[in-house]
Amino acid sequence: MSRRMRAYNYAVLGAIGGLIGWQLSNILGLSFSRSIYLSDMIVGGLLGVCLGVPLGAAEELMSLSPLRALRAGLYGGVVGLIAGGIGLPVAEAIFQIVGAGGIGRGIGWGFFGMLIGLAEGVTGGSQMWKGALGGALGGFIGGTLLETVNFWGEDLASGKATGLVLLGAFIGALIALIVVLLSRAWLEVTSGKLKGNTFILDKFLPEGGPTAIIGSSPLKSEIALPDPDVDPQHAMLIGAGAHFTLKDMSLSGTYVNSRKIERTQLGNGQTIRMGNTSLKYHERR
Repeated sequence: MSRRMRAYNYAVLGAIGGLIGWQLSNILGLSFSRSIYLSDMIVGGLLGVCLGVPLGAAEELMSLSPLRALRAGLYGGVVGLIAGGIGLPVAEAIFQIVGAGGIGRGIGWGFFGMLIGLAEGVTGGSQMWKGALGGALGGFIGGTLLETVNFWGEDLASGKATGLVLLGAFIGALIALIVVLLSRAWLEVTSGKLKGNTFILDKFLPEGGPTAIIGSSPLKSEIALPDPDVDPQHAMLIGAGAHFTLKDMSLSGTYVNSRKIERTQLGNGQTIRMGNTSLKYHERR
């Protein structure tokens, strides 16, 4: 997805997750136990799944990779389940300790959002701490608004719905915004079916870290390009801490600034072409 549209798309998906969480909570009810912490654990797990699935799958949904989106969404849901099950009881405990009304609740929801943000960090291309930071900020703002709406709203049902939608939207938007603002390296698709989309590369930049395969197979590559002229595993990005090395793995060739390469160090602004797809490499020092 484009960097400009990333926050909007994440906000919409987060809001949808919050809305689904509200509907499910209405169907199942919110009081599962006399223990407020056990009840919060179950409710938090439910909300965590509802937010974790769409936010975990967001990157792949915008990259038109349904199989990868399904896998990432399931993974995000599992992370969200654990995060919500831990986060909401801790949020309640923080509120009990801190007090301070809506602000105290906001701090608690910020912890919840921080754990939800880990799902994006696991399934996306950013480093996990960036997703966690964005989730914490979004959880604090959205959680404070949730508590404000619940406090001042006359209709409890509509207040809860509005609050959970705002919570999901702010968690999603702030995760995406922080990732974009703090990203150090990314690929922008300048031609092909995914024109305008970007792939964040921060997770793959550290030396000795995971490599990123670029190819047409959604199951065999970290960056999947829907291009029949791109090999299933076409090229490999290898992080060196401060820069990337691009290694060709294809039969048809990989080109950097119109020059066919076997292995080369990438520089900011260079154009990579494979098959009928062109990508521009960006890095921020």
